[in-house]
Amino acid sequence: MGRPEIRRGAVALARVLAVAAVYYGAGRLGLLRQVVLDGTRVTPLWPPTGIAVVSLLFLGPAVWPGVALGTLAVTASLSPLDLADVGVIVGNTLAPVCAYLLLRWVGFRPELDRLWDGVALVFLGALAPMTVSATLGTVSLLLNGALPSSGYGAAWSAWWAGDAMGVLVVAPVLLVLARARMPREVPVSRWAEAAALAVCAVVVVLVATHSSLALLFLPFPVLIWAALRFQLPGAAPCTLLLSVAAIVAATDHTGPFDHHGLAATMVNLQALNGSAALTGLLLSAIVTEQNAVRRRIEEACQELAEVVDRLAPGTATPRIPPVGADRRRRGS
Repeated sequence: MGRPEIRRGAVALARVLAVAAVYYGAGRLGLLRQVVLDGTRVTPLWPPTGIAVVSLLFLGPAVWPGVALGTLAVTASLSPLDLADVGVIVGNTLAPVCAYLLLRWVGFRPELDRLWDGVALVFLGALAPMTVSATLGTVSLLLNGALPSSGYGAAWSAWWAGDAMGVLVVAPVLLVLARARMPREVPVSRWAEAAALAVCAVVVVLVATHSSLALLFLPFPVLIWAALRFQLPGAAPCTLLLSVAAIVAATDHTGPFDHHGLAATMVNLQALNGSAALTGLLLSAIVTEQNAVRRRIEEACQELAEVVDRLAPGTATPRIPPVGADRRRRGS
């Protein structure tokens, strides 16, 4: 074996181990907030699923052993391994792989610059493939006697929702970070608006999740503001902030989740997380797609104007300002 093969093997191994380490760290973080359903521990938000899907999208399917190793490490840290854990490990590995294959099959673009990409991530990256992990995990526990048959439905629903929310809430943030670049020539007014959005998001989310009144709808105008003005880089962090704050309040039984049973709390929590994720993800994808269409139309008009100017100098229409130029002039 030559040096290039050794180098490629070392890089592949490093990627697998890195994915396993990040998966394990995110799993331990997710376990800080968990609920117990009929003796089965489930989390309202399982961040490792989002990490696994994004890792497969950017690093390729060869890193799937890292997902399996990470799941094994998290499972072993909870209790001694038994036969039921095999199904859990297989399910938690197979579900992100299925999500990756489905997303690649439909031509998913990680930039999330089309409405179709947002829809694909919701249904083919989160909702559909996470039934695999929920089914294999709960069936393994049921066959092993760790889960009573009476609690199967509730455990399956909570397992599926936690994995799906891990993709819908965590994956968009990672996709934004993967292509984050230092912005250039941004007007001061834009930075001021971003700062105002961040402050409003923190204040409104804390009020909504800590007030005894039913104010969980309050963060949605802020989320819409983030999606319309900053697209996914604004909507994804706001959604994550709302989800984490709501999970903390739900597991502590405070704020709007006080005096509710576990089942009602989980339903309200997952309805909130799902609605916020869908609103931010799909709305930002729509706005991004519309901006791209407008940009292509402006470029085509400008090319046409240049052609007309060459054929008949002085008769072409004035240059069309690019997208956002009017906002930059007003903010200068």
